[in-house]
Amino acid sequence: MNDFMNSFSDWFDGAPLRITTIVAIALLIRFVGARAITKAMNRLISRSDKGKANRVGERARTIGALLRSALSGTTALIALATILDELGINLGPLLTSAGVVGVALGLGAQTFVRDLLAGLSMLLEDQYGVGDEVELLEVKGIVENVGLRITTIRAQDGVVWYLRNGEVLKVGNRSQ
Repeated sequence: MNDFMNSFSDWFDGAPLRITTIVAIALLIRFVGARAITKAMNRLISRSDKGKANRVGERARTIGALLRSALSGTTALIALATILDELGINLGPLLTSAGVVGVALGLGAQTFVRDLLAGLSMLLEDQYGVGDEVELLEVKGIVENVGLRITTIRAQDGVVWYLRNGEVLKVGNRSQ
């Protein structure tokens, strides 16, 4: 039994211990980073002008969610690459293949990326927010939801419109 424990200990001291450590560090970074982002956004909301608290709060929550998602994705990607390296998998060909696939997806997903970038700039510029009365793409109504890719508007006749942010060329905001 003692030989078994020694061999198990020797095996566990290798790759499994390092992989467990990598996962623990990645989870810790994600947890601490997410808390820091949430605290920073809450501080931003509490410092805001009370008249604009709803607008600033909505923007801060949206940007906070974006930052937390980016943190989670980046941390997971780095942890996965490090774990694959620990397992002895050569990352060079894998990264080359990922680069080729990324270029192909990038060319195919141009409108998706355009929508995301337009949504991000719209949020940062505070062009409109939830509850504003706006006119976008010949649609007049109240903004119900603002996302990075799509804005949802309820028109005056009750129809809900889903507008891609990359298609919006001009914005009329009656609430500002």
